[in-house]
Order: sequence, then structure tokens, then C-alpha cells
Amino acid sequence: MDWIIGAVCASMVAGAAYAKKSLTLSGCLAAIMMGTIYYGAGNLFWFGTLLLFFMTSTLLSRFRKDRKQELEKSYAKSGNRDAGQVMANGGMGMFLCLGYWIFPHPAWVYAFIGVMATVTSDTWATELGSLSRKPPRSVLTWKVLTPGASGGVSLLGTVAAALGGALIGVGAFLFSWIAGIEGLGLFSWTFVGFVGGLAGAFADSYLGATVQKMYRCTVCGREVEVHEHCGHPTVRARGWAWMSNDLVNVLSSVIGGCVAIGLGNILAL
Repeated sequence: MDWIIGAVCASMVAGAAYAKKSLTLSGCLAAIMMGTIYYGAGNLFWFGTLLLFFMTSTLLSRFRKDRKQELEKSYAKSGNRDAGQVMANGGMGMFLCLGYWIFPHPAWVYAFIGVMATVTSDTWATELGSLSRKPPRSVLTWKVLTPGASGGVSLLGTVAAALGGALIGVGAFLFSWIAGIEGLGLFSWTFVGFVGGLAGAFADSYLGATVQKMYRCTVCGREVEVHEHCGHPTVRARGWAWMSNDLVNVLSSVIGGCVAIGLGNILAL
């Protein structure tokens, strides 16, 4: 029955997102599969946390969208997410959910919150940080960067990342209480989400500034994540050939998850 409930709920949410053009068809199908597993193999704790990330991120992607349209042309990820982007954000959490289903252990739960806090923090930082009136600075050199440049951080984006991670922690406490999962208290869960999310978000910025494959627009000269900009093909500028934006998201999620495992084990003592 849980699998059926998961499939129905996931189909409703993903279908609505597809209708609103927040997901492509492939993204919609991936989200349905993912949501079904989150609820079927897990429970409201897992599914609710995923939904909290997805709904808040979708709303923020539409917040002042007119001001972000130009910057979105530089991003590999946008408000209309495909299957690859959906899996990059929620795929690791899905495998953690399956791991907990097969072999229940608190480490799976802590890692999951760290992963979801990371993707939420990163998304919030991108969506709100792009609205900052001050240009971002390099996470490596602190030099001023062009808005939208990979590896850039801003005060507004950092605050947004912190709030996003903390929200996932608060959600973890509420959903674990409703689902009857024994775990940490409100402060501890919030702290795990806050620190895990920030660690993952800054890891994403660091990887973006160092090894992520980036391109340069031959028209405006801007460094971008996409193969085409200003109506013309871009050329490779730097980074490892295989280090895509989706892979950077996965690796930063691993870091956020590992930090959360460490914190969770300490706070559970």
C-alpha cells in the first residue's frame, strides 16, 4: 500500500510541476520514480523532506524570475529541470532511503539530511544570491566575479544557503516525529542541516571554481556552464572534461552527507 500511496502522491506533485514547466517530461518521470521509492521504501520522513526541498526550490526559482532570466542562460541547471538534474539533486537521497530500508541504521538518516540540506542550500544560494545587488566574489581568491559565474559567493547567497539547510533540519525533526522515527531533537536536527548544508554548498562553489568543466562565450566573453550562449556555440575554457555540473552536485552532496553523519553521531551521544 505504501508503494501505491507513494506513486500516487509523486505523480500528483510531478504532474503539477510538469504542467507548470518546472520539470521536463524526463524530469517528471524521474521525479515520479524517485517519489515512489522515497515513500514506498521509506515513509513520510523521507518523502516529506524531498517534497520540502522540491517545493521551496520551485517557488524560489519563480521568485523575481524576470530579474534572473539573463543569468539562467549561463547555468547548466534552470527552473525547467530534466531527469539528470532531478537525479543529481535527489538520486543520492533515494539510494540512502533504499539503504535504510535494507539495513536500518541512523547513519543513513543523518547522511540523507546532509544531502538534502546541501541541495537545498545550493539551490537557495543560486536563486536568491543571483538577486544580490553586490557582485559575487571568488570562493578561492575573493576577487569580484561576473554575476552567475561558477565558484562565486555572496553574502545574500550564503545567508540563503544557511536558511535552506536549517529549514531541512527543522523539517527532519517534524517529519521524524510524525513518522515515529527516534532521532535528534529540534536544535540538533537544525544544526545538522545548517552545517551540513553550508559545507556542501561551499564544496559546490569550490569544485565549481576549480575542476568543473566550464565554457566561454565567443560573443560576450562570459564564462558559462552551457554549450551555447548569445546564440553561438561556446568553447571550453577550463576544468576537467568529465566534471559536469550534475557531478559537482553529487560530489558536494557526498561532502554534506559525510559532515552530517559526523555531527549526527556526536549529537546523538
